[in-house]
Amino acid sequence: MICEGRVALVTGAGRGLGRAHALEFARQGAAVVVNDIGVALDGRGGSSGPADEVADEIRALGGHAVVNDDDVADWEGARRLIDSATEAFGRLDVVVNNAGFVRDRMFANADEEEWDAVVRVHLKGHFCVGRWAAAYWRDRAKAGEINDARIINTSSGAGLLGSVGQAAYSAAKGGILSLTLVQAAELGRYGVTANAIAPAARTRMTEGVFAETMRAPEDGAFDAMAPDNVSPLVVWLGSAESAGITGRVFEVEAGRIGVADGWQHGPTVDKGTRWDAAEVGQAVRDLLAAAPAPAPVYGTAPVTTTPGGAG
Repeated sequence: MICEGRVALVTGAGRGLGRAHALEFARQGAAVVVNDIGVALDGRGGSSGPADEVADEIRALGGHAVVNDDDVADWEGARRLIDSATEAFGRLDVVVNNAGFVRDRMFANADEEEWDAVVRVHLKGHFCVGRWAAAYWRDRAKAGEINDARIINTSSGAGLLGSVGQAAYSAAKGGILSLTLVQAAELGRYGVTANAIAPAARTRMTEGVFAETMRAPEDGAFDAMAPDNVSPLVVWLGSAESAGITGRVFEVEAGRIGVADGWQHGPTVDKGTRWDAAEVGQAVRDLLAAAPAPAPVYGTAPVTTTPGGAG
């Protein structure tokens, strides 16, 4: 068991990917904080039932779990979430930021409330939980304690490439990627690594929009879109074995694991002095001819994977 003795906190752990992650951490020996407020797909409502069920499953496996129903995007709620781990288990080693929901809308029809709600739970939620965890690990490091800690953030193919009809979701998931890079750069001194995943799996977010792709096989064949397929990578990233791997984004789907190659400095031309506006057009065309074409946005061309989804 690669996480024996570790304590993992998983947000949005009542269903889908989060549930799969929490159960796999338990199977690999970790004590688990199961966080979920039990909202509907669009973020409305709430129930402790899903989190309680997952915690009961972990205990039935012989593991240790506590339930937390705080809102990840609430500043004090996120602090209480970290406290729930340290109070129940005496420490915190792994944060898996997974909680989220969607409100799909074409960009020209999107409204402010939908935008704020989606960005709040995904991007602010990752910030709040990660911030309080980072403060906990920083204080331990300053007190002379040794951390071997992990932040694992959940982005999406929509965050990497964009997805038609999901402007807010795509923007939030793209922001999570940049946040991960900053966390990796700043927190290494405290013994903390930060990585992100861009998963594709069957969740409440994907099974309706991508019904045919997400359908489970009926013949007993490998269920490529089962959320359980994503969790081994997440749990390995949360283990001591992943030490030194930080600031990376992993795409994961079915039996495939890949490393995403994000924004890089591309072809450049330097005139050595100020450009005349009339000269810029040809210079830009030459640069674009030398640069690789961007990958298509999801929903604009056939793709072999789906944008994925958390929660």
